[in-house]
Amino acid sequence: MSHTTPDAAASQQSAAKGEQVPAGATSRRRDVPEPTGWVGWIIFAATMMLMLGTFHAIAGLVALFDDGYYLVSKNNLVVHVDYTAWGWTYLIGGIIMVAAGAALFAGQMWARIVGVLVALVSSVVNLAFFSAYPWWSAIMITIDVFVIWALTVHGAEMKAERE
Repeated sequence: MSHTTPDAAASQQSAAKGEQVPAGATSRRRDVPEPTGWVGWIIFAATMMLMLGTFHAIAGLVALFDDGYYLVSKNNLVVHVDYTAWGWTYLIGGIIMVAAGAALFAGQMWARIVGVLVALVSSVVNLAFFSAYPWWSAIMITIDVFVIWALTVHGAEMKAERE
């Protein structure tokens, strides 16, 4: 009794119909949706998460090592927290964001969930940090919104691309 895979069975059926099947070619499973051009948004989101995570980590290190870099003192922030606490928050959040962004390239479902949660937290943290660095925070919040949109609307297509 021989066992054939769905790809091999599809190739045999195509050959039986007289169609040319290139050597080594496999056909897609019929139950998996065909990926569309929207997969590019997931790649965009993953790339932005890698960049944002790196930027968060750098901002965290700056907050840890140079309190005087920011425009206002810790007392003028929306949330009155020492820059050391902000630094650790940014550093840890950045590391998590980079890890989730890298896993997105592999089409991991957990990375989509973590990516949305980390981007949501990032936007709230940047809103609280807004008075210290307004332009930077506004840019980060905008990119966070695009990442959340891309991951929630088009995330399933990356998994289809991987299979």
